Parts: sequence; structure tokens; C-alpha cells
Amino acid sequence: MYVLMNEEQINRTLKRMALQVWEEFEDLENLIIVGIKTRGVPLARRLKENLKAFSGYDVQLGEVDITFYRDDLSLVSEAPKVKGTNLPFSLDDRRVLLVDDVLYTGRTVRAALDQIFEFGRPKVVKLAVLIDRGWRELPIHADIVGKAITTTERQIVKVQCPETDDVPAPRVLIVER
Repeated sequence: MYVLMNEEQINRTLKRMALQVWEEFEDLENLIIVGIKTRGVPLARRLKENLKAFSGYDVQLGEVDITFYRDDLSLVSEAPKVKGTNLPFSLDDRRVLLVDDVLYTGRTVRAALDQIFEFGRPKVVKLAVLIDRGWRELPIHADIVGKAITTTERQIVKVQCPETDDVPAPRVLIVER
């Protein structure tokens, strides 16, 4: 196991990503940031905070729980824990920035898209991820990437956040199976 990114590196990366979001979505009033539970949510919050610091605009924030939208639900758990979706606004004709921690096979993003479209029809959906590790199984790509890395099949990329894990500060780990 080794640390790929420490707190300072993650904070600097999320600031850069927020500037990219501001450049990509000039009309921030029409933007909604949606974090994929679990670790996409704290990253989405940090992106939102950085975006507000740069632009002065407080973008709406939502959360999607993809538990029942997974194509591998039976492999994950006999009794999956549903954490709930929170999208208390219309998605119709809005610009949505979907945020997750790690882009790997693309299946989590596909499940999140399925759920988003059950809540409305956004004008556009873009994807922002902290880490793109490759090994895609579906034709999905991130529009905004914090860090792209090359991994082996035996490596696992773990993003840890104080809000979701028992750690004092966020970090990204590479762990061998």
C-alpha cells in the first residue's frame, strides 16, 4: 500500500477541477452538482465550496445512491444498505455535473445516469472524477479528471474521506489485492 495523494494534493487538485468546472459551465445558475454516494458526495461538496470561493455563486448540490441501479447488485451484498437519493430540485433542462471518486469500469457512472434520468431530463450531464484509473468496460469517460493513473488489475484505488472513513484527512491509496 502507498499514498498516491495526500490532503494537500487532493485540495490543490479539487481547486483546479473547480476552475475547470467554472470554465466549462459559464452559466453557473443552470448548473447542479450531483455526488455519487458514498465518496463522490464529499468530493462534490468540496468542488462546490471551491467553485463558490472562485465565482461567488452557490451552486445547488444533490446526491444519488445507485445501490438498486447496479448491474452487480446480487454480487455486492444479500442485504445492500440504501443511503438514499437527495435531488430536491428539477433536473429538467439543467446542466448536471456528476461527481465520483474513482472512474474504473464505468458501471457506477452508468447506474448513476440511469437514476438521474428517472428524476428528469437534464440538458447535459458531464462527469468529474478525482482519479481515472483506466480499465473501462463501458464507453464512459470523464470530462474533468483530477489525476489519471495507470494501474494493474491487481491494484485497488481507495479514496478515503473524513466524512465516510475513519481518517483525519482525505487521502488516496493504492492497495495490492
